[in-house]
Amino acid sequence: MSELPERLIEPPLEDLSRLRQELTEGERIVLDFFHRNLDPKWEIYVQPHLNGLRPDLVLMHPTIGIAVFEVKDWNLDAMEYFPKNINSHRTELWARKDGRDFSHERSNPFTAIARYKERIYNLYCPRLQQNAGFAAITGGVIFPFADGKRVRELQKSFLSDGEAKSAGRYLPVSGRHELMTGDLAAVFPDATLSHSNLMRPALADDLRGWLVEPDFANEQRKKLSLDARQSDLADTRTKSGFRRIKGPAGSGKSLVLAARASRLIAENKSVLIVTFNITLWHYLRDLVVRGSPVRGKMQNVVFAHFHDWCKDVCLEADMGEAYDELFKPIWPLNAEIERIRAQKLPPQRERELLKPLQRELNRLLTPILNIDVPSLAAEAAKSAEGTKYDAILVDEGQDFLPLWWNALRNSRKSNDEMVLVADTTQDIYGTARSWTDEAMTGAGFTGDWSRLEVSYRLPFDALKASQDFAIRFLPEDMIDLPDTAQGNLEVEPCMLKWVQCSPEDSERQCVDATLAMMRETGKAGLANADITFICNDIDFGRKVVDELGTYSGVRTVHTFERSKLEQTRKKMGFFMGDARVKATTLHSFKGWETRLLVVHVGHAIGSDGLASVYAALTRLKRSPEGSWLTVVCSAPELSEYGRTWSGYKDITRTVPVEESPCIKAAEGLIKFRPEH
Repeated sequence: MSELPERLIEPPLEDLSRLRQELTEGERIVLDFFHRNLDPKWEIYVQPHLNGLRPDLVLMHPTIGIAVFEVKDWNLDAMEYFPKNINSHRTELWARKDGRDFSHERSNPFTAIARYKERIYNLYCPRLQQNAGFAAITGGVIFPFADGKRVRELQKSFLSDGEAKSAGRYLPVSGRHELMTGDLAAVFPDATLSHSNLMRPALADDLRGWLVEPDFANEQRKKLSLDARQSDLADTRTKSGFRRIKGPAGSGKSLVLAARASRLIAENKSVLIVTFNITLWHYLRDLVVRGSPVRGKMQNVVFAHFHDWCKDVCLEADMGEAYDELFKPIWPLNAEIERIRAQKLPPQRERELLKPLQRELNRLLTPILNIDVPSLAAEAAKSAEGTKYDAILVDEGQDFLPLWWNALRNSRKSNDEMVLVADTTQDIYGTARSWTDEAMTGAGFTGDWSRLEVSYRLPFDALKASQDFAIRFLPEDMIDLPDTAQGNLEVEPCMLKWVQCSPEDSERQCVDATLAMMRETGKAGLANADITFICNDIDFGRKVVDELGTYSGVRTVHTFERSKLEQTRKKMGFFMGDARVKATTLHSFKGWETRLLVVHVGHAIGSDGLASVYAALTRLKRSPEGSWLTVVCSAPELSEYGRTWSGYKDITRTVPVEESPCIKAAEGLIKFRPEH
């Protein structure tokens, strides 16, 4: 067997067997075909994160062109596929089996390829020549187990008259025969070119930031790595079964919790993992999967947001009516809020009307959620109908009240274990002080906290900056700072920027900072999907993501919704493995980590607000290849602190609006990302 050429394949070939979405047999055949037949300078991207789209394969050569391929393992004899005219402007792909017709449009590879080509041309490679540049992008469809002639016949109904004339070159369709005979010219005609006047390396740089595998996706395939102290806590239990673990940001608290869960799952134990932060579920689940030595046992672990657990346990105990009755005082307020929203008023007017109602709603909800619901859940969990667990593990325990913990205790099997991990420095809800010595004793704990001392997540410069912030602004008795003796952290690149600006200018600066992060992607193991923007105001965050989408075509997965129902849905769908840029609140990102982070601080009032800023500053993840953090601050009380950053810039009165990259984008001067 001849040696295969050296080329960039992302993810690497040795990692493909561990992808979250496994390659089909046909996708493996096509990947092998291209790897064996393409010039080594062609880069191959497998299931790339393309701003919310996930084509099967993208090929790119810095001086020839770009190709995107959809691969379908379909057996054309298993059922009949045919085009169906929906109206004079729309044709869909349908299928017929056992005499029943049904739409197959969601899996239509011909319309998918057209969409991929359009997005690459308009959004991800905006510097391609107008009109002519479209020819630099091939959009191909491959059916490895079907006759290519039959597939090309099916394709005809999805081509315009102009496309039909050049489809063989720019929209090629191939099948089993072309792959078996190694007919590269038929599968991908432009692969035979030696160069193209339409493509150049700078254009490849534009696209590469969307194609390289995100850092988070790469991490998902790695086994959990624990130090001796972390391993001891993950492998053992206390005599009583109760354990509390305290540690600063980045010290591996969630890692230990996930590793403990993995050990218990391997022993066929049932595990309940509870958080207050809904968005943290996906992160913890990924950690548990990475730590589990036994596949197929994830059904033994349940992930729950605390108040959802309360509702579920009440319903299990046939106490649903009593649960609903607790919320009766807020029903009229909810109805009035929905009535106002239904009027579709101008945003400013809607906010004016809703603000006092939401303030009153929060006033009423606080005792209901903090006391009434947990008390009812505690009663329900005692019942025989309630599900019992071998272990209950609570992450970000400083967000919990002792009453909540004791409610969860009623779902523990007799004499089994419970673990609480916490960091009092990140006390963003003001609940940590409730855990007095008396409360701890009443919660089943004896002895001192188990301690984790060293922060492994934060790069050295970010660690020092967050420590300085905590010492300056947080209550001394609540500060838990990490051990700074971390050796090689000092040589890991970390770019910290602080932009002090006026409130009126902050939205624009956040958009600019997010776009600027794209200069760092496409290399050093970073993708645009690794970029995260966080802020402490939902309305502000929504404006930023809307402007990113409107002027720059940057799609985001975000949680900025005023409706509680929609907000919950967004949080449930928020995870770092998503192919889009991330955007959420400071509160919702607590517990997560990233190498490319933009933080907006609009206000820093009270210990809770300052604790949330500290939590945001500690979300940066270290890497030998570098990490980047930009803070856009319109809170004047933090300006003096910001000046301690080497990358400090005060533009409160100095930067003209017309110089903003996002304004230039609106004027058509640039379309997507800043020049390298």
